[in-house]
Amino acid sequence: MAPQDALSVVRRSLDIEDYIGIVRRHKAWIFGPTFAGLVISVVVAFLWPDTYMSTARIRVVPPQVPEAYVPPNITTDMQARVNGLTQVILNRASLTTLINKYQLYKKELTRVPMDDVVENMRKSDIHLGAVENFAQSVGGPQRVPAFVIGFSYSNRFIAQKVTEELAASFITESMREQEQQSLGTTDFLKTQLDDAKHRLDDAEQQLQAFRTHNLGHLPDQIQSNYSQINAIQAQMINVDSQMGRAQQEKMQLEGELRIQRQQLSTLKDPNADPVMIEQRNDKLLQKDREIQYVETQLAALRERYRETYPDVQNAVNQLAALKKQREEIVKEAANRKPDSPHALPPNPVYERDRRTLEANTQRLESAIQAKDMEIGTLKKESAQLTESLKSYQVRLEGTPLGEKEYSQLVADAQLARAQYELADKKASQSKEASSLMSRQQGERLTILDPANVPQTHTEPKRPFIVSVGAGLGVLLGLVLAGIREVKDTSLKNLKDVRAYTQLPILGSIPLLENDLVVRRRRRLSWLAWATACLVGIMIMSSSVAYYYMTKS
Repeated sequence: MAPQDALSVVRRSLDIEDYIGIVRRHKAWIFGPTFAGLVISVVVAFLWPDTYMSTARIRVVPPQVPEAYVPPNITTDMQARVNGLTQVILNRASLTTLINKYQLYKKELTRVPMDDVVENMRKSDIHLGAVENFAQSVGGPQRVPAFVIGFSYSNRFIAQKVTEELAASFITESMREQEQQSLGTTDFLKTQLDDAKHRLDDAEQQLQAFRTHNLGHLPDQIQSNYSQINAIQAQMINVDSQMGRAQQEKMQLEGELRIQRQQLSTLKDPNADPVMIEQRNDKLLQKDREIQYVETQLAALRERYRETYPDVQNAVNQLAALKKQREEIVKEAANRKPDSPHALPPNPVYERDRRTLEANTQRLESAIQAKDMEIGTLKKESAQLTESLKSYQVRLEGTPLGEKEYSQLVADAQLARAQYELADKKASQSKEASSLMSRQQGERLTILDPANVPQTHTEPKRPFIVSVGAGLGVLLGLVLAGIREVKDTSLKNLKDVRAYTQLPILGSIPLLENDLVVRRRRRLSWLAWATACLVGIMIMSSSVAYYYMTKS
């Protein structure tokens, strides 16, 4: 029989006895990686420090007075408010204060800067859930809107304290922000009410003066065309109401834009000169506030008067003077700016905060532009209604001059009274809503479930780690055993001899070795495995003992 190349011979299919033989021949290569994986996984699992997460649940309490009686003057969605509060509470300064107060991350602070520790705390250790409906009590049918806030740390008592402080910060900051927004809305509506009252007083005085001067010569009735005029005037009132609401929302957006710009202007680069920046920002900020105030007054005057009105002209001149003063301040600051050829590059945290504020500023500017477009559309609609009103007034040119003048005064007085009543209603509702906020009867945040002291750690999952490590060790051992078996081309048993030689087997001669050599080899093998197992057990025992010693 000609010899055949080992690579060209097709291996016979294996049965259960063959697999048992493979395991028996390569048991050391299977047991070794398995035991090593078990030792490594136990060491990793018990040297990994425990992490406890304390959670608190904050409830969103609805207003105690129904909205049908006292409508709220803050219409922001609660989830949006929570997102805004998160940016305020979880800023770098607040988290730095918490770290210094409770002496958090001592080991991390010795290796990395404070900014990286704060960023890792915000992303990994602080957990904030969305506003969802939770059961008010265990097994209770009533569900209330709430959200969960938690903090993970190696010390469970410190985790509870930090969670309590974060929850308290959310409640305090929410109350403060709601009161400020509510009072701002009330002040704005009060200003509109004063303007409407002034216009109503002027219209009633002119109407009373006309009645006194033309006593006994007043028209007896209003013609049918006046009903159309009244309908158009009602539409104009509706348009003016929408325009006032749009201007109110625009002012709120401008207020938020000013806040963002103030934060952007007060944002300091630690690598820049703080003194020059602070002086320049204070002067420019003050001048920008004055310019913003005069622009607001000018816009209000232009809504009521023409460009030739003295108050409008004075406001225009004052605005031009303020802008000229601002340009002088900018030029003066530019001339006094020292050369800094060796200035440090901008701080990364400063750049990130600046980009965030600039993005918010652009978003608010886009919203303000949208409101300007809406106001422009309403102005066009108001102009169309004015033209329609003039077309009806042309029909009255044939009537006596006194009758037309009296009808115009009456219409002006009615329009002024309707605007005053609408402004008074809005101001009263806003004042009541602000009163509810001050008495803490409006929508607010309260603690539904206080921060708990965690009894069990959330990380690491030691049984899972040990089982995965042992499983990977077994898998690696089986792979190594399979590789060694594939590379081994020797004949293992009589089945291989029959399959590969195709010859009848008359008998087999067992392998004869020196008993002394066999016993010595076995003793050395058992000694090596016993030593390895003893070392592995000592390493695992030391890891477990270290874990319980440090835990106690």
